[in-house]
Amino acid sequence: MFAYILRRLMLVVPTLIGIMVVNFFIIQAAPGGPVEQMLAQIQGTSVDATERFSGSTSGGETVRKSTTDTSGSGGGAYRGARGLPKELIERIEKMYGFDKPIYERFFLMMKNYIVFDFGESFFRNKRVVDLVLEKMPVSISLGLWTTLIIYFISIPLGIAKAVRDGSRFDVSTSTTLIVLNAIPGFLFALLLVVLFAGGGYFKWFPLRGLVSDDWSSLGLIDKVLDYLWHMVLPIGAMVIGGFATLTFLTKNSFLEEINKQYVLTARAKGLVERRVLYGHVFRNAMLIVIAGFPAAFIAVLFTGSLLIEVIFSLDGIGLLGFEAALNRDYPIMFGTLYFFGLIGLVMGIVGDLTYTFVDPRIDFEARG
Repeated sequence: MFAYILRRLMLVVPTLIGIMVVNFFIIQAAPGGPVEQMLAQIQGTSVDATERFSGSTSGGETVRKSTTDTSGSGGGAYRGARGLPKELIERIEKMYGFDKPIYERFFLMMKNYIVFDFGESFFRNKRVVDLVLEKMPVSISLGLWTTLIIYFISIPLGIAKAVRDGSRFDVSTSTTLIVLNAIPGFLFALLLVVLFAGGGYFKWFPLRGLVSDDWSSLGLIDKVLDYLWHMVLPIGAMVIGGFATLTFLTKNSFLEEINKQYVLTARAKGLVERRVLYGHVFRNAMLIVIAGFPAAFIAVLFTGSLLIEVIFSLDGIGLLGFEAALNRDYPIMFGTLYFFGLIGLVMGIVGDLTYTFVDPRIDFEARG
């Protein structure tokens, strides 16, 4: 098993490089990069904004040209560059690293990322690592609670549906799951806001933040209750449509195992049904379900919470990435892509280890 893990870890490096290469060149080729973003801000904020931007550099030099000065204009290299001094445009390019060829920018970026130096945000004036750590508690709270609740409900429900396959209970729960799965999470979130967060009916739950403003002054029990109070609506909105896939997967896995010969043999020996289900069937049927937990958590954590964070004013990773994409904040975009891509690859290895933990008969080393 050690040799298998070592091979998987060695594959992480080329895979991660491939992910970064594809995304780097695609994003760099897209119009409206950080230089254009800054030029648009300068064009829209008059001469004073230009002077404030250009008033401080590492060399202490100052550019004091008006945005209306067309002498030495930067030409048409960037949209919105007309009428701006060439020196100012070159200065912006240097600040964002665009004075270097694209391949050189990529290698410099990867050299820094190897030591987890993700640089500083273009537009937030903070280190990318600090921003990610600042937003992480919100996303982890949403992702972890959502995944745990979905698993704790879907697995027992899927087992119950498999045991009662074709019954009225099975049909009614399947219908309910299909309907809930058809409702987008953000629409259900809006419904919860209208009903329970002061949107027109009741005001039972808060609408903003992960905790209350006076959270630090509360006692331990009150802190926990306040945190859970704030989590009810966003978690409810995220889990409502997440049961269907896992429930049906659990049901189908159980049905497949129940019809196998070893189950019939166990029943023929006189074992009680509960012992057959949970002593023999469960381990085999739950293999794919339980082993998929790491990947499911990563998926919920980084892709499922953007609109929920916006609706409930939760400043997490999803909102950070969305704003970075809009502003073409490359350090945040590429830094988070690298970091979470690495986490995803490592969690894939953890998933394989989970397979062997759930069923020791699986031997990835023998397959290698």
